[in-house]
Amino acid sequence: MSEEYFNNDNIERQQENTENAENAAPEGQTFNYSEQGMDQNKKEEKPKKEKKVKERKPMTAGRRWASVVAMALVFGLVAGGTMFGVNTAAEHLTGRDKAQIGQTQTTSANADASDASDSGTQGTVAEVAQNAMPSLVTISTMSVEEMRNFFGGTQQYEVEGAGTGVIVGENDTELLIATNYHVVEGARSLSVGFIDEESVEAEVKGTDVDNDLAVVSVKLADIPDDTMNQIKIATIGDSDDMKLGDQVVAIGNALGYGQSVTSGYISALDRDLTLSYEDGTMIDSTGLIQTDAAINSGNSGGALLNMKGELIGINEAKSSSASNGASVDNIGFAIPIDKAQSSLQDMMNQKTREKVDEDQASYLGIQGSDVSAEVSELYGVPSGVVVADVVKDGSKRWDAER
Repeated sequence: MSEEYFNNDNIERQQENTENAENAAPEGQTFNYSEQGMDQNKKEEKPKKEKKVKERKPMTAGRRWASVVAMALVFGLVAGGTMFGVNTAAEHLTGRDKAQIGQTQTTSANADASDASDSGTQGTVAEVAQNAMPSLVTISTMSVEEMRNFFGGTQQYEVEGAGTGVIVGENDTELLIATNYHVVEGARSLSVGFIDEESVEAEVKGTDVDNDLAVVSVKLADIPDDTMNQIKIATIGDSDDMKLGDQVVAIGNALGYGQSVTSGYISALDRDLTLSYEDGTMIDSTGLIQTDAAINSGNSGGALLNMKGELIGINEAKSSSASNGASVDNIGFAIPIDKAQSSLQDMMNQKTREKVDEDQASYLGIQGSDVSAEVSELYGVPSGVVVADVVKDGSKRWDAER
């Protein structure tokens, strides 16, 4: 009985499945739902091939070190190339891609080996001048002076000045030149001329009024390559070693005509001289070298050299007449380099202040007057500048003018 119920149940399920299949199949298509038909429609499944997994062999110590070295080399090449590119670009922008400037030759450096041990080896005036000339520059200035006119008033005039300078150093961006303060005093603009007659604009980097010294700077980026290949930095000597009667050579831009060479001897040491600047300030310049080598107007700031071609002094002034009016010949003075060196070094380390356009200049809103040394001594007030008046509504007027 149970078996018959089970078979009838199967027959009923087969009939239901057949009716469902006929309703779902399209016309003209029938499906065989018998167990035998299902088995025939099944595709035979192929057995899957098992992938063989390769076992990694452990890396040996030698291969590991080779890998580390290779990666280090690649990193070094990339980093080095990057740094080289950055440095090259930076040097090009700042002017540091210029070739470094060498020093002037001395006669002892040119001497034969047999004479090299002789510390007194000296050259001729021509040799000294030839070796030192690349370190000398002409300085041209433009300043404004106030002069009395025909009607009793005053009028301002542009005045051109001339002097000399000595190349004494360089930094990353500038060429540094030593000269006298009175050469650049009051200069609104100045230019420097090199041995190849190339002229470049310059700035006053620092001044030492009490010792009549100044340092002028020129941007290396402004100097043409051809000029850079010709100029030299002066070789510094020892002025304390100089004795009376030692021969010397003076080079300077006499009368603004260009570099000229004169020769003479050390006439005296430790001389004192009173100098007066254009603004009336007076100073006592002490410890000077006196020489009979001709030092004329325009020679100021030039080089006084020993016969090795070493810089021993900065030409400063000459005496043209005595206090009683008597004429004087062949008395010139130079600042010893041993005295000047510390002051020059301090100025060379200062930051160069570039002159700006008038619309960018600062404004105090006062009217000032110079206090000369004579006025200072007469009235007992400090020398310098005194506030003579305050401009009413100065800031408003300045804004309106701008």
